[in-house]
Amino acid sequence: MDARIREATNQSPPLTGHNVVTSDLALTEAVIRHGSRSLLDDLEELGAEAGTAEAREHGRLANVHHPELTTYDRYGTRIDEVGFHPSWHWLMERAVGHGLAAAPWVSDAPHAHVRRAAGFFAWSQTEPGHGCPISMTYAAVPALQVDPSLAADWTPLLASTTYDPGLRAPASKAGVLAGMGMTEKQGGSDVRANVTVARPVADSGDYTLHGHKWFTSAPMNDVFLVLAQAPGGLTCFLVPRVLPSGERNSLDVVRVKDKLGNRSNASCELEFDGTWAQRLGDEGRGVRTILEMVAATRLDCVLGSASLMRRALAEASWHVAHRSAFGSRLADKPLMQNVIADLAVESEAATALAIRLAAAVDGAADPHEAALRRIALPLAKFWVCKRTPFMVAEALECLGGNGYVEESGMPLLFRESPLNSIWEGSGNVNALDVLRALSREPESLQAWITEVGLARGNDSRLDRAVDDTLALLGESFSREAGARRLAGAMAACLQGSLLVRFAPAEVADAFCSSRLGAGYLGTFGMLQSADLVSIVERTTPTLPR
Repeated sequence: MDARIREATNQSPPLTGHNVVTSDLALTEAVIRHGSRSLLDDLEELGAEAGTAEAREHGRLANVHHPELTTYDRYGTRIDEVGFHPSWHWLMERAVGHGLAAAPWVSDAPHAHVRRAAGFFAWSQTEPGHGCPISMTYAAVPALQVDPSLAADWTPLLASTTYDPGLRAPASKAGVLAGMGMTEKQGGSDVRANVTVARPVADSGDYTLHGHKWFTSAPMNDVFLVLAQAPGGLTCFLVPRVLPSGERNSLDVVRVKDKLGNRSNASCELEFDGTWAQRLGDEGRGVRTILEMVAATRLDCVLGSASLMRRALAEASWHVAHRSAFGSRLADKPLMQNVIADLAVESEAATALAIRLAAAVDGAADPHEAALRRIALPLAKFWVCKRTPFMVAEALECLGGNGYVEESGMPLLFRESPLNSIWEGSGNVNALDVLRALSREPESLQAWITEVGLARGNDSRLDRAVDDTLALLGESFSREAGARRLAGAMAACLQGSLLVRFAPAEVADAFCSSRLGAGYLGTFGMLQSADLVSIVERTTPTLPR
């Protein structure tokens, strides 16, 4: 056989050996802007490990070998254990070790949440599914603050940087992970329709739960925050997987969901029948209590979607830089430059907004930062997560048929891309939450006006978009039917204000000329006036010399 038949030429090399943090200028600039240079230096080791071929392979294997549920052991004893591939544990060990779980809540270091957000953004590019238990662990701590005693018991373990898997008594472990159970079959996001019942145990202050949860991820985590109907109304409860005595709590894992994506992570249906629980917060205040957890997981939905965008963009820009067609590199073709530049603008806008939100968590004692976080979280959750599938699909197409093949890694990203728009409140739920914040908390609107106003006068297109958005508030669009349009407009203005203030002029110009205004078609690769080459060069990953 002619050796040339099997010779592979003109193929892009695998994207490995780069530093996922330092090769991403949009991320590094945001970290320095909202944190410091030393914070960036602290993330360099994480970024280097995230870019290794080893990390890429572990990400692949964790998705090839799905979690497996074992309900009974060989002797017929009910055990309800979910087994994970060693690559899952490899990823989890490093995520926890890099402080991406609940460590920021106990840190005295400045900008701890910005550091954690940037690390979560970068490390999630290795594999997105394991970010779910990491995120829930991070998010559990603020909800626990309603009960100082429970917070004192659990926060140090949740904030540990030691990954200690396995079902054992929490006090015997070096670190624990948290989960959340809110939705049920009959209600979904309408958690007030929940039917799971919490029965007080006489003279103990404890409760037993009786019912089910329809969607609970990471069932091997150590503790869960769960909603159930107590005598005083819908209430939040803390449910440990293993009791303090070392005996397993009565908690049945019915099945593992067969999901579109996020397949490395086990999402399960649970049943409770006498499950021991401790009340977290007052009876009847369950939604308000657990919303503290939801707010933190929504931040991670934004970070996770922005991370997917960046990983997809990195793969696409890397491919076109190393692949030739019709006589020259794809990266030198004006139309491909337009596509990659447009994808880069989308990714940078998402990154800038995500890290800004993390900075608002660091600055929560400031009334402006707290109010901005209240309105900007549902805005960003709606907008960034909603745009991710379109962006990832376009990046996949840049690889042509190769991008449609599993080995490229792009199909995994595409299957993952709708997820964050669904979890922690779908698009409609978050758009309506924007209206709720505007009507009940007027300081949140003022925080948005103040924030976007910091760029006032620097770009007429942004100024006009802000004015048009404010006009929507006085029209029917501020009612339910117009909630999505209003949320999208407010989010785009917030992104535009960040880019006008902080991004290179060519990036800000491309965003404002394409995203702001009624004529935006939403299709990538239609930029009209931008320095395409500079944007492409800015976004393409580079290898260390």
